[in-house]
Amino acid sequence: MTTNKLIATALNLKESQVEKTISLLDGGATIPFISRYRKEMTGALDEVQVAAIKEQHDKYNELIKRKETIVKTIEEQGKLTDDLKSRIANCWNSTELEDIYLPYKPKRQTRAEIARKKGLEGLAKLIMSQQNFDVEAKASVFVKGDVKDAEEAINGACDIIAEWINENEYARNSIRNLFQRDAVITSKVVKGKEEEGDKYRDYFDFSEKLSRCSSHRLLAIRRGESEGFLRVNIAPDEDAALERLDKQFLKGDNEATGCVADAIKDAYKRLLKPSIETEFASLSKEKADEDAIHVFVENLRQLLLSPPLGQKRVLGIDPGYRTGCKVVCLDAQGNLLHNETIYPHPPQNEYTKAASKVVKLVTTYNIDAIAIGNGTASRETENFITNLRYEKEVKVFVVSENGASIYSASKIAREEFPDYDVTVRGAVSIGRRLMDPLAELVKIDPKSIGVGQYQHDVDQSKLKKSLDLTVESCVNQVGVNVNTASKHLLTYVSGLGATLAQNIVDYRAEHGAFASRRELMKVPRMGEKAFEQSAGFLRIPDAANPLDNSAVHPESYHIVEQMAKDLKCTVKELIENKELKKSLDLNKYVTSSVGLPTLTDIMEELDKPGRDPRKAIKVFQFDPNIRTINDLREGMILPGIVTNITNFGCFVDVGIKENGLVHISELADKYVSDPNEVVSLHQHVEVKVLSIDLARKRVALSMKL
Repeated sequence: MTTNKLIATALNLKESQVEKTISLLDGGATIPFISRYRKEMTGALDEVQVAAIKEQHDKYNELIKRKETIVKTIEEQGKLTDDLKSRIANCWNSTELEDIYLPYKPKRQTRAEIARKKGLEGLAKLIMSQQNFDVEAKASVFVKGDVKDAEEAINGACDIIAEWINENEYARNSIRNLFQRDAVITSKVVKGKEEEGDKYRDYFDFSEKLSRCSSHRLLAIRRGESEGFLRVNIAPDEDAALERLDKQFLKGDNEATGCVADAIKDAYKRLLKPSIETEFASLSKEKADEDAIHVFVENLRQLLLSPPLGQKRVLGIDPGYRTGCKVVCLDAQGNLLHNETIYPHPPQNEYTKAASKVVKLVTTYNIDAIAIGNGTASRETENFITNLRYEKEVKVFVVSENGASIYSASKIAREEFPDYDVTVRGAVSIGRRLMDPLAELVKIDPKSIGVGQYQHDVDQSKLKKSLDLTVESCVNQVGVNVNTASKHLLTYVSGLGATLAQNIVDYRAEHGAFASRRELMKVPRMGEKAFEQSAGFLRIPDAANPLDNSAVHPESYHIVEQMAKDLKCTVKELIENKELKKSLDLNKYVTSSVGLPTLTDIMEELDKPGRDPRKAIKVFQFDPNIRTINDLREGMILPGIVTNITNFGCFVDVGIKENGLVHISELADKYVSDPNEVVSLHQHVEVKVLSIDLARKRVALSMKL
């Protein structure tokens, strides 16, 4: 069976879809480009399906490399038979492949290997036959050289038998199946670490069937183990495991059978159980990682696609008490116009002076909206700002400042604002997040944004790969204004990368704004392939050709031009006139390379060219009577904002320092398996206070109103 067929079966796709997708990927096409502009080739696969094909394809390529290494190693031993070669060639399961290889794998100085060197393999074979004979008498024949007595000979032979049992494919699969069905994960506190490891108290004497252990519990247990507070074990019932092995290997009821029974116990405890336990520890960790990464990816996607205010003049505030509130004024493109510090809160209490300053700045810089960071002194600053009187309507928003401090101290921030300190950069980031969350958040390592779950415990390379794909997906879904985008945002555009992104910014600085997409070909190192992959995702708002500000790819311009020609109008008139578009018969424009999926996409884009797919932003207000956890009472109904989503529920900010938890069982009046089905990040919700734990600073909330 070909790898393409295997991928198609695993993903429930047609083999032709897999084949063409891999061909496009191998040809340098990106996932966003394939899913958007090559629907006819792939059968309209979406980004998730294309990414899954790529992941499976990469996995099988790694497996093929492993097979080559294994075949070469066995061949060098002179043990590669045609049957063995065929089995390896037809094996597409990595666990099964390693089981096939295990007997031929170069061994360390194992107990069995030492026994073999002493010439005890013959005795092991005799004992394994389990015929009725005097074992000690047979063993005495092997007492020579390094073998001192019959007991040593028997022990050595049993070591060899134990290794045979461990390397037996059927035995390994039998124990593996038992682990799969009945393995229990247990954790115990390390003696003397009770006080130091108190945060893991729930796992000091924990036991649960591995198959039922949720990802967040498993990751918590593994973290407790890595920090030295917990001892963890994964195993099924030992008697059940030994019973399976006894059935397979015990043939009689004599002295030799007794030796084999001892070897079985040794094989299981010393070799099989630790090996399969490691396998299942790895598999369960991998599954928990996948779950946690999925949560992180969904949260990040929602955060990046948060509603933008758009190109408005914004006053950004990074609130504080003693050090004051850092204030910045930004123009509609996010450029810094002015910065200073005000002190409206204790200990300075310069309320009147600060109020006068803010009102003056709003007038001087024609401010449209004010963005306030949601950290320390946020509620007090929001109250101060909303009580001021302005000459014009000014909307006030509270913005998540997670990661702003990371950005402000980063190389990117230093490059953008070399003459300003971290406090000013942080306030600028808060202001820009209101204008365009996506454009600002791409500058920050996603792990610093604060929307993950055990992000430091999962496989870091898989996490980075998934998050990078998510950022790329979001950037290309929204599209990028090539004349205002930073190099960091451009880096994520399909087909560009860091070098071309920098070259675009440099070209823009030297020659001014791009007048058309075709002008991008003048950018150094912008070849036809890079242009093909990126052009459809780059926008030029004031271009002479209105299609340059749409998701219609330049390769399809001729189709729209033909439509306009057929209707005896211009492309601009076609875009603006709905009746004209309705009169088109799309079937007339179907060719061997352009089908209805592409034509439908073109028509949708012509309806709203360059439309931002993100929702409109809304102003939110907390309950003015709630400032601290002490103001909460059970039964209160409060407005809140979802700040983080995990697979056991979501956290909601109700205007106090501590975010409350809405457990998954309290999200709705129905069963919920995935919190993302009910809530989204930064969603405005109403919650009921269920309980308040002042000692542990924990608040339990419910959305069952």
